[in-house]
Order: sequence, then C-alpha cells, then structure tokens
Amino acid sequence: MAASEKIPAHLRTRGSMEASDRREAYPPMPEALEVAVYDNHAHLEIADGENPLDFREHLDRAGSVGVHGVIQVGTNVATSLWSADVAAVEPRVLAAVAIHPNEAPELHQKGTLDDALQVIDDLAKRPRVVAIGETGLDFFRTEGPLQPPQRRSFIEHIRLAKAHNLALQIHDRDAHHDVVDVLLKEGAPERTVFHCYSGDRELAEILNANGWYASFAGTVTFGNAKGVQESLAVMNKSRILIETDTPFLTPTPHRGKPNSPYMIPHTLRFMAKYLDTDVNLLAAQITDNTFDVYGRWDDNPPTIRTNPVTGEPWDELEPSRFHAS
Repeated sequence: MAASEKIPAHLRTRGSMEASDRREAYPPMPEALEVAVYDNHAHLEIADGENPLDFREHLDRAGSVGVHGVIQVGTNVATSLWSADVAAVEPRVLAAVAIHPNEAPELHQKGTLDDALQVIDDLAKRPRVVAIGETGLDFFRTEGPLQPPQRRSFIEHIRLAKAHNLALQIHDRDAHHDVVDVLLKEGAPERTVFHCYSGDRELAEILNANGWYASFAGTVTFGNAKGVQESLAVMNKSRILIETDTPFLTPTPHRGKPNSPYMIPHTLRFMAKYLDTDVNLLAAQITDNTFDVYGRWDDNPPTIRTNPVTGEPWDELEPSRFHAS
C-alpha cells in the first residue's frame, strides 16, 4: 500500500459470490469471553448483510467479546494484497496469502497462474504475513479435467510455505485423501492447518499422527456435523484452533446470518460443552496453539502510523460501496 492511498473498506460482496440478496442484519453480541482467543481464518474484505461492517468495525466488536485478533486470508492476487496491506497497518490483523484452489484452474487457462504465484511469493516476505493460504484441493467445485492445475498450484504453495518458514492453511473440500497424499509426498510444512475442518474421525487421526492442526469453524455447531464433532473429540488438544471463516458459516444459533469474528464465543462454548471441559481452559489452550502456529500479533508491530502525504491517520478507509442506501 502506498503511503498516499486509502484502504478500500471492502473488495466484493457475499451476495455477488452467491447470486443472492444478502439483506440480513448482523446477529446480536454474545456474552464476552473471560480468556482471549484469536480468529484463525476470516475474509474481512467481503461485504455482507444490510449494512456491512468494515474491518475496523469487525475488530472492535470482536475485541469487546474477547477475540483479540484475526488472521485475514487472501484467495487471489487482489485479496492477498489487501490482506497484507491491512496487516501492515492494523495491529489486530495478521495475513495469509494464496491463490484459492478454485481460482487456480481459471488462472492456468489464462496462462497467468505462474505470475499470480510470483505475487504470493513476494507478499510472503512481508513481516506480518504469517501463513500461505488458503490453498489445497476442492473437488466439489473443480471437475476432473481441471484438477491437475489445482494440484500443481497446491504443490507450489507448499513449496512457498516451506521456503518462507510460514504456516500453511489448507482448503480441503471433498478431497481428504488427495490432500493428505500430496502433503505426504511433498513433505508438509511444520505448521499445517486444515482450515474449516470438514473431515471425520479417520482424518482427525491422520492429523494427530502427523502433528497437523484442525481449525474448527461454526460448522462444528451444526446438527448435521457429527463427523466434525467426533473429530473434535479425537483431536490432540494441542492441535485445535478456532475460526469463523467470516462472512460464511455463522454458528448456531445464528446460522444463515452474516458472520463476524465476534461470533467466536458461540463456537468456543459449543466446543467446550461437547468436550465436557471448562471454557476458559479451552480458550487458553487454543490461544497457546494459535501462537505456536503464527506467533504473537505484536511480534512484528505495524510501522505505518500516519499518511505522510495527507498527515491523516493510517487507517483512512474508502467509504464502502456496499452499504444499503
């Protein structure tokens, strides 16, 4: 981000991604946690709901309920740049950068996948970029003929994570066996995270055996997520993380509403109840795990404090184009 530029409040809308009208109100604030946790995976650049929250509003609400920071995740060149730029100026944000598995085949067809991967390589050198992701395999949306470039992109992201000593955040949809196969053949990074864990007990045991992490989103609270819930019980507690995948996958009891990092307490309390453990103990364990994977949010503090051209605070935002009129 150039010093004279403002940060866009949003880059896209959830409604445009789903061809739907997203005029929902945000859920009410939950009871605050006593022990702080961190949201391992969010997309704050996506506007959702009738009056979308910008990233500062998301973070302010999250902080007030005990969610002290977020990993902001890129899925293409534009969102990865945005993620890295926000992390460079916002103390409550660290960034992950990548080309999403469903973006890779399209870029391959255009002949621009390697150029995009080079941008990710460059962004990975920034001090507040702490992960490569989300990357992986998605056989739900990507048909057989387009799976080879998706696999190649995944392998290149693994290489980048190891080259830069960063964590790897994996998107795995209907591709458990193939994801594990690639990780074992290529050699997984030391800190490998299955974002929005969607597997069963068998996959959880594979994660435990390899020291990989499972990040649980609001889906763990859903009534039809028995396999995910059983996996939570199986997972080594030192390998559990928590996330929202904002603006998607809002936990029960607000499923279907816009999601935000401030919804984490609902997911955490469900997890603690399911595990028959104390919420504070689980929060402390997950926070320790989060620091083990990404480091602390103040390890490399933001250095951009004011705009030297205008003299205004760094956090000038362009007004969101997506607020209801």
